[in-house]
Amino acid sequence: MTTFPIAKADLIEGMAKGMAVLESFDTERQRLNATLAAQRTGLTRAAARRHLLTLAHLGYLESDGSYFWLAPKVLRFSGSYLASARLPRVLQPTLNRLAAQTQQSFSAVVLDGDEVVIVARSGVYGAPSRTMAYGLHLGARLPAHPTSTGRVLLAALPTAEFTQWLQGCMLQRLTPHTVTQRSALRKVVAQVRRDDFCLAVEEHELGVHALAVPLRNLQGHTVAALNVVASPQQVQAQTLQRDMLPLLQEAAREVRGLL
Repeated sequence: MTTFPIAKADLIEGMAKGMAVLESFDTERQRLNATLAAQRTGLTRAAARRHLLTLAHLGYLESDGSYFWLAPKVLRFSGSYLASARLPRVLQPTLNRLAAQTQQSFSAVVLDGDEVVIVARSGVYGAPSRTMAYGLHLGARLPAHPTSTGRVLLAALPTAEFTQWLQGCMLQRLTPHTVTQRSALRKVVAQVRRDDFCLAVEEHELGVHALAVPLRNLQGHTVAALNVVASPQQVQAQTLQRDMLPLLQEAAREVRGLL
């Protein structure tokens, strides 16, 4: 996700630091004290403590006096985005139609740094709940490198931008099948760019494979990725590609004029 460039004089450093503290909470560190927040943001401990206290005062964090954790108020941001953003509204009917047609689970995803974010998700319509473990929920963030959607979105980046992304990304191993070598991932993404789709087999989570295609606007810019997930108990990976790829590609063509 590209940041909006502004002049240095227009940047409010205190707000930027406060947002950095807020973003330092994640699934690995759900509770932070001032020392941990300072380590994660590069702030001094005193500055991190002031930001934590301020965020708690504003209702975005809760605290026991030593540790801090996210409060429900932070959901205002995601809830407002999902309710008002054009992309989820445009794609939701297509996702629901695909799910009703196939009894599989579909998502629309965008790239944000090293992660992808689910911005729209279908109903399941009879699909086993097991496949929900992969997609989680609206707003869920997943690492980009082992996911089908992440690789489709990375393939859309200019070469220099992808190289910069690759150099700064930690390629964590999540399953025995996860590609963690930068040279190997570069080859995988190059193949995705040629194929214009990605099939990822048990790289993000064992027992789950996923197929994704890019969603492009009329100018040819990739704005999101559309994917379907399934378990090997439901359908084999190659069968998923054979049966679902034409549906995904047709859906991508249908929504192109709306993006």
